[in-house]
Amino acid sequence: MRQNSVRKEGARQRAPHASDHGWDEDTDDGSGEGSRSGSRSNSRSGSRSSSRSSSREGGGHSAKSSKSSKSSKSSKGGDEPPENSARHRRGTRGGARPPRRKRRVLRWSATILSVLILGTAGAGYLYYQHLNSNLETDDLNLGEHRAPEPTPNAAGQTPLNILLIGSDARDSKANQKLGGAKNTFGSPPLADVQMLLHLSADRSNMSVVSMPRDTLLQIPKCTDPDDGKVYPETGPKYMTNESLGRGGPGCTVATWEKLTNIHINHFMMVDFSGVVSMADAIGGVPVCVDRNIHSRDSQGHGSGLKLKKGTTEVKGEQALQWLRTRYGFEGGTDISRAKAQHMYMNALVRKLRENTGLTSPNQLRKLAEEATNALKVDDGLGTIKKLYDLGNELKKVPPSRTTMTTMPFDYAGARVVPKPGDAEQLFRLVRDDIPLDGKGKKKKAKEKVSDDPAAADGDIAVQVQNGTRSSAEPPVSGRASVVAQLLAGKGFKKATPDTAAALSEEKTVVRYPSADLEGDAQRVAKALGLPLSAAKKSTDVSGVTLVVGADWREGDAPPKAKKKDDTTPDSADALSGSDKKACMKVDPNFSW
Repeated sequence: MRQNSVRKEGARQRAPHASDHGWDEDTDDGSGEGSRSGSRSNSRSGSRSSSRSSSREGGGHSAKSSKSSKSSKSSKGGDEPPENSARHRRGTRGGARPPRRKRRVLRWSATILSVLILGTAGAGYLYYQHLNSNLETDDLNLGEHRAPEPTPNAAGQTPLNILLIGSDARDSKANQKLGGAKNTFGSPPLADVQMLLHLSADRSNMSVVSMPRDTLLQIPKCTDPDDGKVYPETGPKYMTNESLGRGGPGCTVATWEKLTNIHINHFMMVDFSGVVSMADAIGGVPVCVDRNIHSRDSQGHGSGLKLKKGTTEVKGEQALQWLRTRYGFEGGTDISRAKAQHMYMNALVRKLRENTGLTSPNQLRKLAEEATNALKVDDGLGTIKKLYDLGNELKKVPPSRTTMTTMPFDYAGARVVPKPGDAEQLFRLVRDDIPLDGKGKKKKAKEKVSDDPAAADGDIAVQVQNGTRSSAEPPVSGRASVVAQLLAGKGFKKATPDTAAALSEEKTVVRYPSADLEGDAQRVAKALGLPLSAAKKSTDVSGVTLVVGADWREGDAPPKAKKKDDTTPDSADALSGSDKKACMKVDPNFSW
């Protein structure tokens, strides 16, 4: 169940508002905010951020009274007022297109930033407890099925997958000022930034895969941990960002696992508030444009970003503008904006690793405070120590081994869908823990030779079965007899066909019942040109048994396994974390 932190009612320093930076109250880019409100009439109330905002802007209860409030809220028959009860959620419409808004601010970078900060900020026990109380947790996965856990490498290490989520929630005054669109205040949030961070098992490299917010896919059945509301599985054309409003971040995690079959260990979610101050505390982050840019058109669309050609260090309002800019960058789409975010993120991580400008203990404490205030995490990351340990793991990876990518996609009208072939290729590389930078590819595992020596070929009794039947094709008649004769010709005089069996086996396999026959089974596999791993122990057989699979319907030898293409697809638009020359291309119509 999701946990409400002490800070909900506790006194707190006010989060910086957009007005502190000289921004107008309405920061929408004029591209149709009104339709969003109409589709989100059933808004959540009494959410975490509105409570946080009120506690920041005024006095509050003590930690003790907060815990009492939490306890009463969870009990049956409590007299909690409606505004603090379980949040109401809107109904969703498959494929309904929310208008484009300026709301992807610094929240995505805050997730990485927060972890790295916590890896460098030290504190005493009381301060440690205080930071712990800042954190809010939620259930990791709200779906019914999980992707399989990865197999440990030879050293017993496993990769780590963390889903970074940026919520567009307008559930506090601070978030409203940063996000604009006044008439959407308190409406259900959308997961408008989604990045999967993959840390390799040996901690030598890191990959990030962004999914466009308007990707059309199927959202699985999710159950809200607060009120037990069940959201049924959707059709195949729902936007991925709607997953957050179907029970919480755990539904977004379930959606990623369903699409990619990648096991996700943790999530980190951040909203608008508290992030701009971290960007100011870090200081300028270098970004580059290939010509002068002013993100503003004649109708007022655009972030207002105005930069000269070349590299500029941006912070505060300019950093916010950079991360929101769509109008002005070549293409003018969310894909362009994601690329700009990747560039900023890489530069930010390089700066944090170099500790440039972060020399004051007060700066580090402030950053740790803001980071823990801004984050919602799963229970597995619900303490400062766990975040600190994660930060130390992430810091092991040099920028040169960090790769930013975007899920390959095809356009489906104004939306996108995963690109057939390329998207699955990218997901497989992450699943198999293969570096996206093409360096240090996984070494082929050395095949284990049985400790049991094989008997002479002529003394090995082999039963041959026909398993060539598949869902698409019938079995090849007489195949067991043909292969048995083939084995006899190779010296296996005791090879006999089992003409009664009509099996279905995708790949040819040699089965054996016990360890004392493992060596014999491996010898048969080797004689046929199969890998030793094709010899499988099985209680379904009484002796060495060769099952001719659907992959060997003809010919004198099983087909060689096709070498997998382990290169990152060009359509993933990979960007190295060490690329200091990356520069955004500017639409000439937005140049000055």
